[in-house]
Amino acid sequence: MNTLQLIGRDSPLFDADVLGHAQQLSALVAGSRFLVIGGAGSIGQAVTREIFKRGPKVLHVVDISENNMVELVRDIRSTLGYIDGDFSTFAIDCGSREFEALLNAGSGYDYVLNLSALKHVRSEKDPFTLMRLIEVNVLNTIKTIELTRTHGARKYFCVSTDKAANPVNMMGASKRIMEMFLMRASLDLPISTARFANVAFSDGSLLHGFNQRFAKRQPISAPNDVRRYFVTPQESGELCLLSCLLGENRDIFFPKLSQHLHLTTFSDIAVRYLNELGFEPYECASEDEARDRASELINRKKWPCYFFKSDTTGEKDFEEFFTDRETLDMARFDSVGVIKNASAFNAALLQHFTETMAAIKAQPSWDKAEMVNLFNEMIPDFAHKETGKYLDARM
Repeated sequence: MNTLQLIGRDSPLFDADVLGHAQQLSALVAGSRFLVIGGAGSIGQAVTREIFKRGPKVLHVVDISENNMVELVRDIRSTLGYIDGDFSTFAIDCGSREFEALLNAGSGYDYVLNLSALKHVRSEKDPFTLMRLIEVNVLNTIKTIELTRTHGARKYFCVSTDKAANPVNMMGASKRIMEMFLMRASLDLPISTARFANVAFSDGSLLHGFNQRFAKRQPISAPNDVRRYFVTPQESGELCLLSCLLGENRDIFFPKLSQHLHLTTFSDIAVRYLNELGFEPYECASEDEARDRASELINRKKWPCYFFKSDTTGEKDFEEFFTDRETLDMARFDSVGVIKNASAFNAALLQHFTETMAAIKAQPSWDKAEMVNLFNEMIPDFAHKETGKYLDARM
C-alpha cells in the first residue's frame, strides 16, 4: 500500500534536504560510532535504517522489546544486508544497571540518539502507567544524558513531539519538561531534538490498528473530528538524523508546513485505506452495530466502520510544532524549520521536579492529582484537558 497516498500526500517531505546534504551526512555517519536507544520502536527502527545504510563504524541498538529487536535485524538483513562496521543489538532497558555496564564495557560513542518514549495519550489514565511515562520520558532521559556526557560522546539527540508545544495532555507535557532538562544539560554536552507529527502506521498507533482490525476481520473505529499531520516512518528517521548530525546545540527541528504537509482526519484515512484494499466503508451508527454486522458486511465487500466525535482526555484541538514565544530559523533548510533556543532554564524548578518526583515515588502508592499538580507548577500555562473519559473505553 502507498502510505503517502493514504495520508493524503503524493511526495516525500525531506528529499531536497536529505539529497542536498547527502555527502555531509554520509561522511559524518561513516566516521562515527552510534548508540540508538529505543531502536526497536517505529521511529527507532527508521533512524537505525538511516544510519545503517550510510555505513557507520559502530551501530549499537538498545531496546526492551526483544521481539521487535529480532524483527529489526531480520528487516535490515533482508533489505540492506551487511556493513563492515559493528552492528549489534542489546535487549536491555536504558534505565537499568545492564545499560550502565554496556557503556562501561565499550569504547564510547560519538552520537547517542534516544528514541525511547511512552507516546500514548491513554498512558495518563492511571497514576501507575503515568509514573512509567514520567520515568521513561523524563527521568531516563536525565540519566542517559549524564551517562553519555561521562563517556565522552560528541552529541546527544532526543526525540520530542509536536504535543510539547502548548501541551494539553500529560504525554506532551512530559516531553516539554524533558526539553527543559535538555536545556540544562546542553551547557555541558551538545544536544538537539525534533518535534514532528504522527508517524503513519507506527506500532500501537490508530493507523497500525487498522492493519490489525483488517487482519482479524474486525470493525474499524476512528474519530471524524480530529485532524492531524502525518509523516511516514522513513521521514521520521530522516528528520531525526538531520537534527542529530546537522543540528546546532539546543536546536529543535520540525517539518515546515507547506502544500505537502496538511491536516487530515483519521476517518478520511480509514476510507482511503479500505478503498485501497477493495472494500467499501460502511458507516455504522454504533459500536454494537459495527460488531454485530461485521461478518455479514465483510462478506459483501463492505467494511463496518464506526466514526465518532472525540471526547477523551488529552486530545488537542489542533496540532502545532512551535509557539509564538520561540525563535525560528526558517531559511536554513528547504523543508525543515528550526527552533533556536537560548540556554535558559530555571535550575530551582528543575531541582523541585526531581525532588518531588522522588518523594512521590517513595510513597506506598500514587495519586495522579499529585503528578498533575507538579506538571502545572512546571508549566504554568499547561491546559490539561481532563474529561474523565479515556481511549481504553473505546473500541
